[in-house]
Amino acid sequence: MGGFHHIDVTIPRFKFVVVTGVSGSGKSSLAFDTICAEGQRRYVESLSAYARQFLGQMEKPQVDHILRLSPTIAIEQKTISRNPRSTVGTITEVADYLRVLYARTGTPHCPRCGRGVQPQTALQIADQLAALAPGTRFQLLAPIVREHKGTHANVLKQAHRDGYTRARVDGEVVDLLSERAVPSLEKTRSHTVELIVDRLMVPNGDPDAQAAFRTRLVDSVEATLKAGNGLLVVVLEDGEEFLLSEHNACPYCDISFPKLGPALFSFNAPAGMCPDCNGLGVKLRVDPDLAAASTSNS
Repeated sequence: MGGFHHIDVTIPRFKFVVVTGVSGSGKSSLAFDTICAEGQRRYVESLSAYARQFLGQMEKPQVDHILRLSPTIAIEQKTISRNPRSTVGTITEVADYLRVLYARTGTPHCPRCGRGVQPQTALQIADQLAALAPGTRFQLLAPIVREHKGTHANVLKQAHRDGYTRARVDGEVVDLLSERAVPSLEKTRSHTVELIVDRLMVPNGDPDAQAAFRTRLVDSVEATLKAGNGLLVVVLEDGEEFLLSEHNACPYCDISFPKLGPALFSFNAPAGMCPDCNGLGVKLRVDPDLAAASTSNS
């Protein structure tokens, strides 16, 4: 290492270690050319032969042995940015790799019960609805437009051609059979269009009624999920409604989650930023005392 021989270095694990010394003493050789280089070389060797051919052969550092080496990441030193959206993770681009890692290998958890969220099948959704109290009336709606701008006239016409007779547009139920009943939507505003697929009632203890209800329920759930691209809205008789999904949903708390993507783990993206501080980490607000003092002085 740097022309020196018979030198052993012991660095404690799980500790914050600083390598310091005068210029030319070998700090960079130890940290980057030896420890980091060996960590990267071992990582490349763990890949398949097909992957290694694209990364090239890495030379082994000039040391005899390196034992119990943890995975290494080297962060390049750059000028500090005063942008409030810049952090160590964004400047060094480590955050970009972490976002992709979390999006591909992460498992979302329900914020209410803490259980892991997994995709639901149509049968699981049907079982959840069949467990409602006997006599409960509910509707199955397929969201085909969710908070998107446009008139959506072609969407409503296509729904009518597909055999749907009723829909809920921006919370109002409309008759697709009557052209006068279909509202003319403003192009510059966001709208939500949901097709009413079926209206059902959970039967009592009659076995024949339960069997017929079960068959119809499964068919309706499958049709609703197909029309809604995997999403299903359940509207109860008392007005309560909840969203179910065959993609990511908690079957215990009736909470659905979007598919994991890198944007969900970025505080610079609308999907991942805090709704209160907009990803800045601070929230601006008026100090009443200072405002009162400024008013009195003026």
